[in-house]
Amino acid sequence: MVTGKTIAERDAAPSTLHGGYLPTPVSRLEHLFPGSSTPIHAKLDQLQLSGSTKERTAGFLLDQLERTGALQAGGTVVESTSGNLGMALARQCTLRGYTFVAVVDERANVAACQTIEAYGGRLERVETPSDGNRLRARVDRVAQLLADDPGAVTTHQYANPANPAAHAHSTMPELVEALGAPPDHLYVAMSTTGTVLGCQQAITAAGWHTRLVGVDAEGSALFGGEPGERKLPGLGAGFQTALSERAHPDAVVRVSEADMVTGCRLLARREGLLAGASTGAIVAAIGRDLPRLGAHESVAMLIHDGGAAYLPTVFDDGWVTAEIAGGADALAAVHDVNPFSGRP
Repeated sequence: MVTGKTIAERDAAPSTLHGGYLPTPVSRLEHLFPGSSTPIHAKLDQLQLSGSTKERTAGFLLDQLERTGALQAGGTVVESTSGNLGMALARQCTLRGYTFVAVVDERANVAACQTIEAYGGRLERVETPSDGNRLRARVDRVAQLLADDPGAVTTHQYANPANPAAHAHSTMPELVEALGAPPDHLYVAMSTTGTVLGCQQAITAAGWHTRLVGVDAEGSALFGGEPGERKLPGLGAGFQTALSERAHPDAVVRVSEADMVTGCRLLARREGLLAGASTGAIVAAIGRDLPRLGAHESVAMLIHDGGAAYLPTVFDDGWVTAEIAGGADALAAVHDVNPFSGRP
């Protein structure tokens, strides 16, 4: 079952192209966890034009810079990115006539970097610092580039209120409209925490009863986590972001990279949906909670991005066994009905 707006309704939406994003459908996942009677629905934001929910974020960030006059015609936009926002900003900057510079580190997805360049963006690479905090190194490089070019601006995704606004005004309302009611539980992956904060803002403003679950990576510093080495980009952060200080999810679930791999592969093999590591983490988080949920409780999740860029990593057996702790077990776990059941 797929629900959502008709093609005519989408074409009539004033924000569809100017804002840079498209309304996306919601699909019920009927085969993900065999035997479970709890309905699970997924919002398919991997169908955005640049391949991720960051298309919404990019549109709102650029709109805000244009509205305030900070971004002038023919100007330059600089942003730190692990991949998805960079692709979205590169695409939209090209359409709007701006130069885009993506500051990336060595963990940035190769396909994402190639896509940024294909859209006409420029890559600025930073090396991993001695303390291992690649995010901090990227942010510092953005500041340096802005100082070198006074005419350049940054979208400042880690603190800009336009980031959560994208999801408060589009993602969450679209989801509720498609379902016909707010879900009982909503699972959202976290990095800048813009998505989870925006969903929180929409839930609070409308007075919905939804329990909001923020899904984080082991090794992320968000919400008091212990920073550590992470191989998969796009989930977690090396420091508490300004937005995270305003975010208060009802629960935070930290997921190992091995479980992200298993979650991605379950989604691909049981639902035919190829998604990235952050979505695999959501699948793992739902699997942990599922034994405690009933048939009367509805679950919704956001598919943050597609999985094609992860074919050389998450979906490559050799890479997983060589690079991911517990990788061999992660590959074997796809044969279990719910490999996450019983996890704390």
